[in-house]
Amino acid sequence: MSVYSSTPHDTAPLHVAGSARYVDDVPLPANTLHLAFGLSTIAHGTITALDLDAVRAAPGVVKVMTWQDLPGHNDVSPTPTFREPMLAEDEVFYIGQPIFLVAATSHLAARKAARLAQISYSEKPALLTLDDAIAAEDCFEGGARIYQKGDVDTALSKAPRTVEGSFEIGGQEHFYLEGMAALAEPQEGGDVIVRSSTQHPTEIQHKVAEALHKPMNAVRVEVRRMGGGFGGKESQGNALAISCALIADMTGRPAKMRYDRDDDMIITGKRHDFRIAYKAGFDDTGKILAVEFTQWARCGWSPDLSAPVADRAMLHADNAYLLTDVRITSHRMRTNTQSNTAFRGFGGPQGMIGIERVLDHVAHAVGGVPLNIRRLNYYAPVPSSAQNPNPGSSQKFGGDHSPEGWVAPAQTTPYHMPVKDFILHELTDQLVNSADYTARRKAVDDWNAANTVLKKGIALTPVKFGISFTLTHLNQAGALVHVYQDGSIGMNHGGTEMGQGLFQKVAQVTASRFGVPLDRIKITATDTAKVPNTSATAASSGTDLNGMAVRDACEKIKTRLAVWLTEGTRIAAADVRFEHGQVHVGDQTHSFDEVVLKAYQSRISLSATGFYKTPDVEWDRDAGTGTPFFYFAYGAAVTEVVIDTLTGENRILRTDILHDAGASLNPALDVGQIEGGYVQGAGWLTTEELVWDAKGALKTHAPSTYKIPACSDRPDIFNVSLWDGANRADTIYKSKAVGEPPFMLGISAFMALSDAIAACGDGSRYVALDAPATAERILWAVRRQQAAT
Repeated sequence: MSVYSSTPHDTAPLHVAGSARYVDDVPLPANTLHLAFGLSTIAHGTITALDLDAVRAAPGVVKVMTWQDLPGHNDVSPTPTFREPMLAEDEVFYIGQPIFLVAATSHLAARKAARLAQISYSEKPALLTLDDAIAAEDCFEGGARIYQKGDVDTALSKAPRTVEGSFEIGGQEHFYLEGMAALAEPQEGGDVIVRSSTQHPTEIQHKVAEALHKPMNAVRVEVRRMGGGFGGKESQGNALAISCALIADMTGRPAKMRYDRDDDMIITGKRHDFRIAYKAGFDDTGKILAVEFTQWARCGWSPDLSAPVADRAMLHADNAYLLTDVRITSHRMRTNTQSNTAFRGFGGPQGMIGIERVLDHVAHAVGGVPLNIRRLNYYAPVPSSAQNPNPGSSQKFGGDHSPEGWVAPAQTTPYHMPVKDFILHELTDQLVNSADYTARRKAVDDWNAANTVLKKGIALTPVKFGISFTLTHLNQAGALVHVYQDGSIGMNHGGTEMGQGLFQKVAQVTASRFGVPLDRIKITATDTAKVPNTSATAASSGTDLNGMAVRDACEKIKTRLAVWLTEGTRIAAADVRFEHGQVHVGDQTHSFDEVVLKAYQSRISLSATGFYKTPDVEWDRDAGTGTPFFYFAYGAAVTEVVIDTLTGENRILRTDILHDAGASLNPALDVGQIEGGYVQGAGWLTTEELVWDAKGALKTHAPSTYKIPACSDRPDIFNVSLWDGANRADTIYKSKAVGEPPFMLGISAFMALSDAIAACGDGSRYVALDAPATAERILWAVRRQQAAT
């Protein structure tokens, strides 16, 4: 079978050779226009004068547009209940907001012209920080959202011990290698083709159609690949695609737009920075009895995707821990900064680090080993077959045919979803052994006792991450499969490729269903004219959804072939086998190519659409109850670090990861995703710091001022293994999503740094480290510990 094999990424040779084609590499038609935005230079105010004469007179300029020149909706918002102007109207809301659009004969000419505008403003007070927004009580959704379970106030009042605190969690720049880009080409009859670097082709199609006042069938969107997305290309590419389509429609000329790196970082949103306050009650062993969280998310000037991001932060506030009495209050605060948006994990990392901070604080309070306190609070394990109360019967996973008399553990999440697949007890045991955690914990303690300048830390943190879109109707996918008369196969689906290997995995599914070699499969660009109404490639669900949709299409074609092959025989169509390039019909064997050619000559359809919708998901976000996730993906990481107490400099020395990818479709690709996710997660919590000045200008807007992890920042020893177990949910070949969950393994690096800082004091003071744990923050924390000694 092609699945379960470590086959290379389908375009790996093209990546290495530099010949993989991205939007900016597409050969341009003659007379293509290049676009650029003119940007606001204040954080909040009214435009009192806008003089664009110098812009229009600049060399190469063909057209200049303000919002008044737009023929349709001046709206790029992914949220139907909020209007987000593509071009500012009378008021601007952040530094970097587009005000006007320039079309010129070259990229450089457009950018130069955009800087010539004379704009006058009447400035207004700007809310730039969470403190500003909280003081002004300026939030989206009309106020706080609350999810709760049990009686938190009573449980807290009766708890023998409590801890409380508050900490800051910084945002994060996506820093995809390929910046935002779009290219639009006018077609006959007023139609338009848009090539966009986007994770959501249908969203682009929808917003372009609105802007042009045309039906969606007049707009075709194609996406061959992106050079990274990480959530940043789920909604924030709308403005570029709409601009290009508008200019193409108005001028009859192709139009292209790409942001330079500085513009990209200044215009686009980031990961939401959070503040989390907590109060937890527990007993003398460290068992959590009650916990209350208050989360404040800085959303920026518009809602964008902040509501579902903040929701998911609430949904992951439990991580791997059974919380019997819990209340989570979420505030979505508006500020005059970039509109924050989706980012790998989609709020889950922010919610998850909150409970990890609580467990760490509780461990300090009771004087326990943090790992032991974490394990004490895990959800209960699901009984194995050896523990089955009905010996000799099958294990109950919640299906219709599970044995009678089996009772699931009484454990539900804070949103009342039963947890039926918890495997972290066994997974943690295996990782503790393979990483030699116990001996290394002692070695770290011994090192710290003998050294005063360099201090080491070690931490093991788990991950339980829910897989599905929380907006239920997005959990669907379509596919289109063609078998050509020579036996080659063309495959298309609604997912987008951003380097994660989605196309390769789905091609492996196609090859496995037909029993043919992988090189028979041609992977074609995502195209709204082939597969309509696609969901964004997000929520880690790309393979789950599109793999199942492709399987459905393949099975339709196989069934037609099998029925045709068994006509007039006593052989059941279900007994026809497609294996190793052969088709087996009873005791007869035919080559796949021969069968396909004869089927074509017999006028058997060799093309099919496929469709899939995730079962058993239902979510009431207002009530905070339901089953928002089809299943959970699990993992754990052990990270060992060292810090210099004189400078705050630090290094990750070793990382050991054991991650649950189910029955991995492609172990090599999954390991790569885990490695990258961990490093990106560790970067979020250590080196990546966003800084705005007092006026609201982003100062970390280029590689020179914003520090993503480099090759030298990865662990010196980096061991990654896959958990050996299939998914209990009915997913494609029993695999599990692996896009977002590994990101949160990076939390172990943050907790290891906190452990190292704790070794600088006498244990009387909790470290209370904020994120990101930059060298400066580490140095300050070290000095606080030393002062308390």
